[in-house]
Amino acid sequence: MAGDGVDQRALQYEQTLMYGRYTQELGVYAKEEAARLREGGQRRSVGRSLDLLEYDKGRCAKCRRSGYPWVLEAPARDFISVCTVRCQKFLISRVGEDWIFLILLGLLMALVSWAVDFCIAICLQAQKWMYGGLDSNVFLQYLAWVTYPVVLITFSAGFTQILAPQAVGSGIPEMKTILRGVVLKEYLTFKTFVAKVIGLTCALGSGMPLGKEGPFVHIASLCAALLSRFMSLFGGIYENESRNIEMLAAACAVGVGCCFAAPIGGVLFSIEVTSTFFAVRNYWRGFFAATFSAFIFRVLAVWNRDEETITALFKTRFRLDFPFDLQELPAFAVIGIASGFGGALFVYLNRLIVQFIRKQKAINKFLMKKRLLYPALVTLLVSTLTFPPGFGQFMAGKLTQKEALVTLLDNRTWAKQGIAEDFDYLGHLQAWQHPQVNVFVTLVLFIVMKFWMSALATTIPVPCGAFMPVFVIGAAFGRLVGESMAAWFPDGIHTDGVIYPIVPGGYAVVGAAALSGAVTHTVSTAVIVFELTGQISHILPVMIAVILANAVAQSLQPSLYDSIIRIKKLPYLPELGWGHHE
Repeated sequence: MAGDGVDQRALQYEQTLMYGRYTQELGVYAKEEAARLREGGQRRSVGRSLDLLEYDKGRCAKCRRSGYPWVLEAPARDFISVCTVRCQKFLISRVGEDWIFLILLGLLMALVSWAVDFCIAICLQAQKWMYGGLDSNVFLQYLAWVTYPVVLITFSAGFTQILAPQAVGSGIPEMKTILRGVVLKEYLTFKTFVAKVIGLTCALGSGMPLGKEGPFVHIASLCAALLSRFMSLFGGIYENESRNIEMLAAACAVGVGCCFAAPIGGVLFSIEVTSTFFAVRNYWRGFFAATFSAFIFRVLAVWNRDEETITALFKTRFRLDFPFDLQELPAFAVIGIASGFGGALFVYLNRLIVQFIRKQKAINKFLMKKRLLYPALVTLLVSTLTFPPGFGQFMAGKLTQKEALVTLLDNRTWAKQGIAEDFDYLGHLQAWQHPQVNVFVTLVLFIVMKFWMSALATTIPVPCGAFMPVFVIGAAFGRLVGESMAAWFPDGIHTDGVIYPIVPGGYAVVGAAALSGAVTHTVSTAVIVFELTGQISHILPVMIAVILANAVAQSLQPSLYDSIIRIKKLPYLPELGWGHHE
């Protein structure tokens, strides 16, 4: 407790309503930190010099001075000393190897990811059980639907604020700052790890439009930091602080890899969002740890009988012989350009909400005194609008994010010429059917409502990310374009006398990759999509859309992570270039 307080005072960390922020200039802080590290290094060197001097006097000089082992004769003492030194060297050479560290990191993160997903699934099932058991009374259904997420979000916010306020938010902006060389010690403590895991589980279990990818990058970095401290007990390379930075870079890849079982996309995504300069020698560490973690994560799903075998999280079954026609490429390009504008708008809206609340001095002062009121009000608003018998019936409000994404990636056409009755809705697809409106109205309402809800929900002071909500919104937009193409070309595209029907699910894949790439300013979302769906049939449309979306978004707004860095006033120098201006 005391140590954390000293760190916070040294960094002048100020806790605010939505995001914390720093009030000290980077230059002043850097000079103080450099002086502290220099003084600490001199003390360590003096201590080591004394140890070496004692060692030179005699191999067992320290042991003789302490009187251990006083009951043994000189030959026995020499034999035990030699064995001890050899055992210590063997342990350091084996336990201190990168392979062991990366295996432990991947295994630990796979267990954490599986446990968090398991608890989230139980929480979401409990909400549906409460809602379904009160079908005789709409008012009681509303109370159950609204109260449950409000309680979970309020608990998450309160628990996080009390234990470790630094666990609030994504964590990627902080890791981006740490990997640039700035020391933010309070972000890599055991208390922050506990607050992040428990707070994230409660936040996602509430059903709010929040994500887990960003927080898991932070959680993986926390695990790497704690493991490095444990490994340093054995001595060896982990006493070197520069090695910790290399392990944190690998941990960022593990966080994405175990979150979506996407090791390749995880490595590339972590490099894009956290690193300006990447050491190639760390490349294999990221791939090894992320692959091992993703493998264990999927094995645990099979062991728990969630899956029959190791497969993609959102497996699709698009046709492989002719997945799309060249005449559809302009539609995919439109998805990319529109997603670029949408991604920039999402980042701007998120920042606008935070700045608006901060400028309202009276409201901000009142909410700072009642810290749990803001997350409770936001959750109440979102839950009310998604209530299935209410407005939620027009926007598939009863579906969770995972269920919504599975339905959006379906390769069957939902409607022909805008008539919803032409399709036989089964299972979760029934949520998209409404007797009064067709599927196009439902998709438009879903996109518009989820867009501003996600931008608002990500400002709640709980551990949360924005990748998954944006991913689902992009899939819905792509699905809307795909259904429109299917309505305009009900008989499919004619190519050399052969008719190939439109596959709206492919458009959903393109939209998901494009919008998430536009918000995060990454191209690796294309690879993540391929690993999530288990197919690369739409590789060309996905790459075209993602590149166009990035080109548009980067010219209008910074990435969501750079925007949060500016909001929190982290000691970080952002990139200067096209699109990076105030």
